[in-house]
Amino acid sequence: MDLILLFFIFVLAAFLGLELISKVPSQLHTPLMSGSNAISGITIVGALLAIRAGEQGTVGMVLGFAALVFATINVVGGYVVTDRMLQMFKKKGK
Repeated sequence: MDLILLFFIFVLAAFLGLELISKVPSQLHTPLMSGSNAISGITIVGALLAIRAGEQGTVGMVLGFAALVFATINVVGGYVVTDRMLQMFKKKGK
C-alpha cells in the first residue's frame, strides 16, 4: 500500500478511537480497557512472528523482542486491572 494511505488510516483510527473512548461512561471505562488489553494478546502472536521473521537481521529481532515485551506488559496489566476491579465487588470478610 502507499505510505500516505497507511498514514491516513492510522490518523483516522486514532481520531475514531479517541472519539469512541471519550463517549464511554466512567463506570465502564475500567472494564472496557482491561478487556481490550486482555484481547490484545494477539499482539504477542504478532511479536513472535516478527521475531521469527527477523532471524535474518538483528534489527528485526530486536524490534520483535521489544514488541513481545510491551505486548506482554499490556496483557498482564489488563489482567491485573481486571482482578483489582473484581476485588472491589467482593464482600469484606470479618
